[in-house]
Amino acid sequence: MRSRTRWTGRTLATAAVLALGVGMVVAHTASATPPAGGPGAAPPPAGCTDLTTARLALPDTTVEAVVADPGDATTPASCRVTLTVTHPPAGDAVTVWVYLPQSGWNGRFQAVGGGGFRGGSPESLLPALRNGYAAAATDAGNPAGTGTFALRADRTLNWPVIEDFGYRGVHDMTVAAKAVIEAFYGSGPEYSYWNGCSTGGRQGLMEAQRYPDDHDGVLAGAPVINFPQMQTGQMWGQVVMLEEDNPVAPCKFEAALKATVAACDTVGDGVVDGVIGDPLGCSFDLGSLVGTPTPCGDITAGDVEVMRRIAEGPRGADGRFLWYGQAPGTPYAGLNDVVEVDGQLVGKPFQYDLWWIGLFLAQDPNWDWRTLTYAGFEQFFTQAVEMYGSVLGADDPDLSAFAGHGGKALLWHGAADFGVPFQGTVDYYERVQATLGRGQTDQFLRLFLAPGVGHCGGGAGPQPTGQFEALVDWVEHGNAPRTLTAEAVDAQGTVVQTRPLCAYPKVARLVGQGDPADAGSYRCVRGTELEPAAR
Repeated sequence: MRSRTRWTGRTLATAAVLALGVGMVVAHTASATPPAGGPGAAPPPAGCTDLTTARLALPDTTVEAVVADPGDATTPASCRVTLTVTHPPAGDAVTVWVYLPQSGWNGRFQAVGGGGFRGGSPESLLPALRNGYAAAATDAGNPAGTGTFALRADRTLNWPVIEDFGYRGVHDMTVAAKAVIEAFYGSGPEYSYWNGCSTGGRQGLMEAQRYPDDHDGVLAGAPVINFPQMQTGQMWGQVVMLEEDNPVAPCKFEAALKATVAACDTVGDGVVDGVIGDPLGCSFDLGSLVGTPTPCGDITAGDVEVMRRIAEGPRGADGRFLWYGQAPGTPYAGLNDVVEVDGQLVGKPFQYDLWWIGLFLAQDPNWDWRTLTYAGFEQFFTQAVEMYGSVLGADDPDLSAFAGHGGKALLWHGAADFGVPFQGTVDYYERVQATLGRGQTDQFLRLFLAPGVGHCGGGAGPQPTGQFEALVDWVEHGNAPRTLTAEAVDAQGTVVQTRPLCAYPKVARLVGQGDPADAGSYRCVRGTELEPAAR
């Protein structure tokens, strides 16, 4: 075990000064038994009633409630602490929840992230608690979990709360949680981990960038790294259909998705399984769909133009790249929804995007998305990056301080993610490599793509398992993961397929006549890399 910097009183006295995306934390990433060989046995805990505001002595931090929960057949008895952290004189408040097992603590701290506009929740701490972790989460200053926190009643931006949500609230949580852990057990955590997906993934990377000593390991799934670009870019398909006056019927989108997967099914993995193994290597011609019959009419050239623009991604008036589009094999539903109203098809944007543009950018709760044009979209896109890039974006590629601290970060992303294009995560990973060098980056940062997997899980592909356990093993034993495991289960919960997930840029490919349902039948080969020209 490497030497550790203890959590000192001077560190705790440092003023607490930290999150966004679409999706929720995938609980199974922290639900397996903790790896063997962890920290030594913890001392007997103090009583819950000892965890008072005076005992913690944290600046601008109040203990609101302490509950001794008796536990049940699946969850151990625990001490559950709720705290409030403020930042005078603004008056904003961040809620922090800390759950402490009363026996069997494994000596580790696990911070759990949120999803969408929700900074986190106490419910998300139960899997970590069941596995012996002291765990914490925060609302990041936004208890409602919607995007309405951005705008005050007078239509001015609520910057203190935006900053809480962007980065400050999560750091507040980490400082408070470590103080609570030390007060309760008599010593701080031997190792500290971050576990999150979507907003939670972004939160973890923001911590690594701004507060590199907060965590030893960061698991970031489907991270909303370039938040302003992603959140604005999610509206692109609706803008295209609006400007082209062609809201494409859902069954046409479904037909296009099915045809794309069929055409590229064997790309990458060499297996016909309804999943594109290497989406970056798929070059299906959408133009071949013109005239294809569907239950809602033949696919027209106009329909294909909409699909092509959605796949290409947001572009400026001069054709310049703004952000990544929909990768082959990704469902159109979710962001490009269309509904019938009075016999006419009309677009139905994703609610998060309406909050984002209407409140964060237009600063108008009555903003009408139907007024959007290509030019207006481009203006909003530029505004979003300029205003929020450093507050909500977690795209700083210089992770040298985190690496120097000995931190490890494991990124994973579903390659059929409808909401957060996986290309953005690849882009960030490659920018870290360009900044620090491939060799150094490989020592502390790895990226795994999951073919056919949706946002933080779901989809047609085998689901990733054991990501968090792989991170712990890497941090504590130096075993850098070369592959992760993915599994498909049937309705009875029986594993019917396993598949390796290879570290980018490699992809899993079937060897010879091996069993396609057995991970042992695959080897990792070099896949298609993201085109630099796209950036």
